[in-house]
Amino acid sequence: GTLLGSRTCVHTAAAAWGSGFLTALLHTANTFLLPLCRGNAVEQFFCEIPQIVKLSCSHSYLREAGFLVVGFSLALVCFVFMVGSYVQIFRAVLRIPSEQGCHKAFSTCLPHLVVVSMLVSTSAFAHLKPPSISSPSLDLVVAVLYSVVP
Repeated sequence: GTLLGSRTCVHTAAAAWGSGFLTALLHTANTFLLPLCRGNAVEQFFCEIPQIVKLSCSHSYLREAGFLVVGFSLALVCFVFMVGSYVQIFRAVLRIPSEQGCHKAFSTCLPHLVVVSMLVSTSAFAHLKPPSISSPSLDLVVAVLYSVVP
């Protein structure tokens, strides 16, 4: 309560939910506007945007690339915010006088940090890898790593 007021917590949660909703809405609306000429079977276990764009026969992929740039920028802002938050958390934890309190705080924070790191690294790899190393099986493994495992 001393480090993070309830008002700041509500604003942070609202910003996260709002930005996630806006990003999802932009991508979903654009996806519904894409004409599909290569069938409608996606070689994934869920409809991921890059897989749907591969099925498109129009040049609307430039619009989708713009949305991906916006999404990447938003993700970068979120990432910087998360890193700043973790720095503040670790600074607060290191000020805890008891060793048991430090251990308890770190045992809560570190698994979360591992999961977030795995999510960020695998999703960045999935969306930023060059098309030359893309294969359906690699795409599926990476998609499972960033969507199911965390």
